[in-house]
Amino acid sequence: MSVGVSVIEPGPVLETLLHSAARTAVSGWPDEQALAELRRSGLLATAVPAEYGGAGGDAATVNSVVERVARVNPSVAIILFQHFAVTMRIAEWGTAEQKAALLPAFASGECLAASAWSERGAGAAKKNIATTGSRTPDGRWRLNGAKSFTTGAGVADIYLVLATTSAAHDDRETRNGQNGGSGDSLYGSAGQSFFLVRGDNPGLGVDRSLDLAGMRGSATGFVTLHDCEVPDEDRLGPLGQAPAIIAAVRETGATLGAVSVGIAQAALDVAIDHARRPGPLGTQAARQRLAELSAQVEAARAIVDSAGRRQSATPGTVTLQSKIFASATAEQVCLEVARMLGSTAYVVGHQLNRLIADARAVALMGPTNDLCRELMAASWTN
Repeated sequence: MSVGVSVIEPGPVLETLLHSAARTAVSGWPDEQALAELRRSGLLATAVPAEYGGAGGDAATVNSVVERVARVNPSVAIILFQHFAVTMRIAEWGTAEQKAALLPAFASGECLAASAWSERGAGAAKKNIATTGSRTPDGRWRLNGAKSFTTGAGVADIYLVLATTSAAHDDRETRNGQNGGSGDSLYGSAGQSFFLVRGDNPGLGVDRSLDLAGMRGSATGFVTLHDCEVPDEDRLGPLGQAPAIIAAVRETGATLGAVSVGIAQAALDVAIDHARRPGPLGTQAARQRLAELSAQVEAARAIVDSAGRRQSATPGTVTLQSKIFASATAEQVCLEVARMLGSTAYVVGHQLNRLIADARAVALMGPTNDLCRELMAASWTN
């Protein structure tokens, strides 16, 4: 955590989010009241630079806040992480006008951001997306396509949309390699661009009919773009150079592994609470197993912290490792605690069952764990 950063304490809103998690697990719908509380809490300002009214938090701060929220409500933690991710992309790649227009609104809670990258059939690497952006005669962009598994669908005020623009963009800008971008990567393809699309754009539609097994309060659904027009001023970063922006994401150190650490800690807390009562978890063998699980959780927290601090010679690799290790740890800890609790956890509404489903979901979120492994392997062979 950077010295001098104005850290926003998530404590006051955590109890609200804890109760919300139980409700949304049943309903499968985001809790508008809890999200309104989140907006008022000041947490959305965490990653906004101080000059735009934010807390100026770095990746270590982001990871810490996300972990604490995930400990009580993983679904909201995912929404919060995506908001932070878009915030950091704008802070790094946005124009002065984009920063001035959006970042203060992000900090105040007026504007909640989400990412819309994934598509059915495109694969985890997002190399063959069908969403297109074409120039209009007046210099605007017309977006057409459909996005799947968009977290924050319908509750976000602005979406960071990935689209293919190669058929229409000026190739000279790509060849110039602005901001270090060049060619294809393992994640995304040259000719793809990012756009900031307002949630009230008449060309943007939302479908939240997905009935998810985990992260049920995350407002994850489909976003459609039908002749969705945006001005060129709402394009984020160099034209056709989305892979450069995507590649830089993992270098920041912000990691979904923080969500997994929060989930793992929550499961461990459940077991420790039971161990304090008379019963099978009060035995010496159970206590020793809990000690081992606590060490695993702390190891996952340590690698997430290492990713956020970016002190490694290869910070991008550590960020990928942190997601793989922390998500695997969360699943293992949740399942082990379930076995230790026996019939106690064999109830649909038990918190542990929600945590197990949420833990599994993180491994499938982009970049998926399999893609993380491929990106790591590529870094060793290039």
